[in-house]
Amino acid sequence: MLDAMSLDQLRTFIAAADEGSFSAAGRKLRRAQSVVSQTLANLEQQVGFPLFDRSGRYPRLTEAGRALLDDARATASSMDSFKARARTLAEGLEPELAVAVDVMFPIAALTAAVGSFHQQFPRTPLRLYVEALGAVVQPVLDGRCRLGVVGSFPDVPSECATEYLLEVPALLVAAPGHALAQYAGAVPLEEAARHVQLVLTDRSSLTHGRDFNVMSPQVWRLADLGAKLAFLRAGLGWGSMPRHMVQDDLARGTLKPVEVEGGPAFGAAFSMRALYRKDAPPGPAGRWFLERLRQ
Repeated sequence: MLDAMSLDQLRTFIAAADEGSFSAAGRKLRRAQSVVSQTLANLEQQVGFPLFDRSGRYPRLTEAGRALLDDARATASSMDSFKARARTLAEGLEPELAVAVDVMFPIAALTAAVGSFHQQFPRTPLRLYVEALGAVVQPVLDGRCRLGVVGSFPDVPSECATEYLLEVPALLVAAPGHALAQYAGAVPLEEAARHVQLVLTDRSSLTHGRDFNVMSPQVWRLADLGAKLAFLRAGLGWGSMPRHMVQDDLARGTLKPVEVEGGPAFGAAFSMRALYRKDAPPGPAGRWFLERLRQ
């Protein structure tokens, strides 16, 4: 009986465990609840014991079900990797490469990689989208981009895999005339909270209701990093910037580093990672581009 077990049954088992009900699993899998229930009943018949306790309002994993869940995830993930690898080999060179890049990524490194890509793959069009936070991840999830380069978005969706690329140092800065720039040491958090903090906004809904490294209740949100830099230079607020974008300002004295108690430490950095769907990993051109970004 176990030899007849299918990958579809395992996916249904995982969905029911993750979603907490058969109806929710059906919505996730786009199937009727009755189909989910029957699929799980067949799986339980094959393994020889119940996977879910159905005595309550919602089904709960039995002890045996919990014991098998991790194995089911590993099996499904392994098959996903196998199919994705086979699809990549069958596709050959991508007809085009679409990449969403975090705005924090060093533009000089990105420009060099793009120039080299054009020389290496002159017949492969490259589409680049420069975004922040979840707006880098969303087009990868939607399939509009094969690759994402994320740094300011801390979460990795379960359907995606990541690879480390490089570190981008960042620091808090303010104009020399700003009140926070007058402190010789660390600025008390309550003092920083009295002033406008400039932060990047997310064009996607993936971070709705969430903030990252926001320390002031007075927040101005900007969708463009260049606009944020201009506002900082004008003394309209304080905020975090990648070091490579403000190093000239720091040398000229048009911006000054600020340390806030409880804020990011000096020398903090964004860990830049490549992100792609597990079922659509990068092909030859995408893999080459990622290796170039690492350099």
